[in-house]
Amino acid sequence: MTARLDLSADPVELTAALVDVPSVSEQESDLADAVEKALRTQAPHLEVVRNGAAVLARTNLGRDSRVLLAGHLDTVPINDNLPSHRTGSGDEEILHGCGTVDMKGGDAVMLGIAASLTEPRHDLSFVFYDCEEIAADRNGLNRIERELPEWLTADLAVVCEPSNASIEAGCQGTMRVEVRTHGQRAHSARAWMGENAIHAAEPVLRRLLDYTPRQPEIDGLTYREGLQAVRIEGGVAGNVVPDSCVVTVNHRFAPDTSEAAAEAHLREVFAGFDVTVVDVSGGALPGLAEPATAELVTAAGGRPVAKLGWTDVARFAAHGMPAVNFGPGSPSLAHTQQEHVHTADVRHCADVLRRFLV
Repeated sequence: MTARLDLSADPVELTAALVDVPSVSEQESDLADAVEKALRTQAPHLEVVRNGAAVLARTNLGRDSRVLLAGHLDTVPINDNLPSHRTGSGDEEILHGCGTVDMKGGDAVMLGIAASLTEPRHDLSFVFYDCEEIAADRNGLNRIERELPEWLTADLAVVCEPSNASIEAGCQGTMRVEVRTHGQRAHSARAWMGENAIHAAEPVLRRLLDYTPRQPEIDGLTYREGLQAVRIEGGVAGNVVPDSCVVTVNHRFAPDTSEAAAEAHLREVFAGFDVTVVDVSGGALPGLAEPATAELVTAAGGRPVAKLGWTDVARFAAHGMPAVNFGPGSPSLAHTQQEHVHTADVRHCADVLRRFLV
């Protein structure tokens, strides 16, 4: 039986209702069914489309501009943290449970706005998608881009991922490379007859230790780059000098750097070594000078901050639109057993977006 969602409810109540419908990646269908049914029955002013385990809705009012709000329906695996429960009261009330932060609080904010704003000053698009928490090639936005690309066009995209209820503008790019060293096998009792590939990786680690990352300022925001070894593999057996070693390095680069420039930089850093790019996703410029972004920043109050990490804002920025992260909850709590959101954050995000859109 499909769960019933009341889109007119307080956004905290709606968050709890969403959390209590389990939706681990690739198992989002029950929640997608509930979201689709709620939008079709409680928001008749919206055009609603189902695409796999994603649900899309939009207004078609002929406004001069369009704002897109996006949120994923899936969560990481449940870790003995369902059903939801609350502690505290008033401004100190906290909602606990898998997905409260990442990112059903943001989904609840989106759903409440979708149902209640029948005459927004911008046309609105809402994208509730699947499989964000697993491999990037499974992300539901890929399928939507292939099959319904017109649904991902707007003048501003707001991804309601947790951002401590403040505007996080743009995002860093990320690249993983494998730096490989080579040697020659030999019996460890006669090590002088071989060449140890693990020992040969010492200069790679030294370059990482000596590396000074950039901290460029873009639109008044500081992006802290990073270069870290995240894995090392080598060795054949306990009595064999290894002939191969691979150091996997993750580079977080500022959005003023292209993927090609990031790759060229890493090849320069590790000159003389065999370098293979295994994964890359470009960043997104903050776009704070864009009128729609500036209006949202004003509505949110406070000062925007740089997003130090990669999110799906980069997918929207690749389409030429400014994109920001804005949602309730602390990113540091995402994916933890202790995941929880302050209910005041959920209501604050709903109030800010409503103020921006009406």
